[in-house]
Amino acid sequence: MIELDLNGEYRHKLDAKGRLSLPSDFRKQLPLDLKITESPSDDGLYVFTVEQYQEWLDALFEDEGGYNARDKKHIKLRKLINARTRNVEIDGSGRIGIIAEMREKAGLKKDVVIVGDTDHFEIWDAKRWDQYKEDDDELFLASFFA
Repeated sequence: MIELDLNGEYRHKLDAKGRLSLPSDFRKQLPLDLKITESPSDDGLYVFTVEQYQEWLDALFEDEGGYNARDKKHIKLRKLINARTRNVEIDGSGRIGIIAEMREKAGLKKDVVIVGDTDHFEIWDAKRWDQYKEDDDELFLASFFA
């Protein structure tokens, strides 16, 4: 399995076709085949390697003893998550294409922020990210220095 160390915040622009250039540090670590899905809170997109996606999906069922193919709730949840997920490839120019439906659901316009989160990265609308960061920075600093 590939050990990833995806960190940092990178500001990029989506092109007219919905393609996004990835940071060179990420491209050095990532395989060409990736999975892209809507975040559970619908505030952006998550991008995983195929292996990391499967681990993330499996982790969603850990509190219930793992995925149970006989549990209707598990079946429905996994099906809905997989329906919100697409395969995506890094092209020769280091870009990924994001389909219009996903861009719309995530509120991605032109200015976006790519945020590394160790084993995956997230794609946020720049304004939404700035607001999220501002709100959470105050909470983080207050609790960290309390």
